[in-house]
Amino acid sequence: MALNIADLVEHAIDLVPDRVALASDGRELTYAQLEDRTNRLGHYLQKQGVEPGDKVGIYSRNTIEAVEAMIAVFKIRAVVVNINFRYVENELQHIFEDSDMVALVHERRYADKVANVLPTTPLVKTSLVVDDESGLDYSGYRGVDYEQALAQSSPERDFEERSPDDLYMLYTGGTTGKPKGVMWRQEDVWRVLGGGINFLTGEYVADEWELARTGAANPVMVRFPIPPMIHGGAQWALLQALFGGGKLIMHPEFDGHDTLRVIEEHKVNVIFITGDAMGRPMIDALEQGNPKTGKPYDLSSMYFMGSSAALFSPALKERFLELLPNCMITDSIGSSETGFSGIGVVEKGQAHVGAPTVKIDASTDVIDEDGTPLQPGDGKVGLLARKGHIPIGYYNDEAKTKATFREFNGVRYSIPGDYAQIEADGTVTMLGRGSASINSGGEKIYPEEVEAALKGHPDVFDVLVVGVPDERFGQRVAAVVAARPGSRPTLAELVENARASIAGYKVPRSIWFVDEVKRSPAGKPDYRWAKEQTETRPADDIYSNGTAATAATG
Repeated sequence: MALNIADLVEHAIDLVPDRVALASDGRELTYAQLEDRTNRLGHYLQKQGVEPGDKVGIYSRNTIEAVEAMIAVFKIRAVVVNINFRYVENELQHIFEDSDMVALVHERRYADKVANVLPTTPLVKTSLVVDDESGLDYSGYRGVDYEQALAQSSPERDFEERSPDDLYMLYTGGTTGKPKGVMWRQEDVWRVLGGGINFLTGEYVADEWELARTGAANPVMVRFPIPPMIHGGAQWALLQALFGGGKLIMHPEFDGHDTLRVIEEHKVNVIFITGDAMGRPMIDALEQGNPKTGKPYDLSSMYFMGSSAALFSPALKERFLELLPNCMITDSIGSSETGFSGIGVVEKGQAHVGAPTVKIDASTDVIDEDGTPLQPGDGKVGLLARKGHIPIGYYNDEAKTKATFREFNGVRYSIPGDYAQIEADGTVTMLGRGSASINSGGEKIYPEEVEAALKGHPDVFDVLVVGVPDERFGQRVAAVVAARPGSRPTLAELVENARASIAGYKVPRSIWFVDEVKRSPAGKPDYRWAKEQTETRPADDIYSNGTAATAATG
C-alpha cells in the first residue's frame, strides 16, 4: 500500500480528472489541471536541486498556489515548511534557519520581508514568487515568477516511487516559545488526521484507493477549511477533500460576513473553524444578515461544521445550534504532536463546562505522572497521552523530543502537556495546556475553563485569562477582555455570571480591557501578549466583593 500524501491525491486525480478540485475568487482548477501544474512545479524544484527530504517553505495565505506548492513538494518527496504569514523578520529568520530550508514559495506581498531575511539564510537557493496586486520588487534576491517557472517545466508524472516513511513536518508553537517542527511519517499522520481511519469507529480504511473510490462514486462534497493553512487542522481538511475527489474552497482572508458569503456562493457542505476566534464573528454576521441585500444568508447547503484546536465556548455552540438547526456540529481535540485525539458532537443543553468534553479514541489515554492510565470517575487530573501512530519527534531538538515523547511500560506516548479528567461515563473533559495553567494557593486553574465561563456573558466578545502575582497565594486569576462595541461590563458582573459554571476560586480578581485580543491567524491564544497587558499598566477593574482569601475557599 502506497500510504503517501502525493499518491493519495493522485488516486483522486486519476478517477475524477474533470471535477473541480480548487476554487477561489472566481478561479477554478480541475483535478487534471491540478495534476499538470503540480507536476510542472515539482520538476522545476528538482531542476533547482531540491532532493527528497529537502525542506521547502510555503509563505502564503490560503491560495490555490499554496495548495499546488504543497502537492508538488510531496510529489518529489521533499518536505513542506509551513510559515506563518504574520511573522516579523526575526521570526522568519528563525524558521528559515531552524528548518534548513533550501527553497521558498511566497506571495509577492511578502517580498520586502523575504529580501531582508534571505541574506542571513544562505541555504535558501530558490525563491518562487506568486504575483499579486502588491507590486513589490523581488529582483534583489533573484526571485522567479511562479507562472514562468511552471511554463518552462514538464507536466509529466514521472517521479520516483514514494514511501509511507516520507516525512511530513508541521511547525507549531510560537506563543509559549520558538516555533518547532513536528516530524511525522506520512502514513502515521494520514492515519490520525488524513482520513486513514474512521474517527467515530476507529476502523482503518480498506486500502489506499478507498477514499478516492468513495468520493468518485458519490456527489461532489464542497469543503471550506477556513483557518489559514499554517494550521495543521486546515492542511488536513484540504488534503482530505483532495483525497476524496471533493471541491475545495480557498479564501485568503477571514471576515465573518465574507465567510458566510463564500459559503452561500459556493453552496458549501462542510466547513472547519478554530473555535470562538472564527465562530463569534460568524455568529454576529449570521444575526445581522447580508448588509448588501438586507436578507439572511442562505446556508442551507451546509450540513457539517467542525471546530478544533481552540476553545469553542458552550454559549457560542448553543447559538450556532439555534441558527443552524439542520447542521451537525462537532468539537474535536488534538495537537500537532498527537493528531486527532477525540471528538464531541454538540447538542443543545450540554453542560457549560469550560473546555470540551469528548469521546477519546482507543489510542488515547489520560495518564498520571508515572504513566499509569487514570480510570473513569476517579476525580484525578492527568495528562492526555497518545500511543500508536505518533510523530518521530521534533526537528533539530533532541531535548524537547525526549520531554514530549516518552515511554512507559514499553509503550511510547506523545504527551504535549494537555491536562484532562476522565468523567464517570468515560468521556474526557479537556482542561488546557499545563504551561498556561495558574497556581493559586495550591489550586491549579486552567485558563480555558475560566475563559469559557466569561464568554457566557453577552458583553464579552473575546477574553484570555492569565495568572498575576499575589502576595498570599502566589498567583491570582486575571482576565484580558475585549468587550462588544458599546459595552463595558464591570468585573463584578462578569464574576457573578461566571460563578454559575465555575468555582469561586477560579473567577478573575482583576480585569484589563483591550480593543482586540491577540491570537494567531489560526485563532490560538497568545498568552505571552496577555501577560504583557497585565504588566504594563494597572487593572481597569478589581473585584472587591470578598478578598482573595475568601475567593480561594469559594
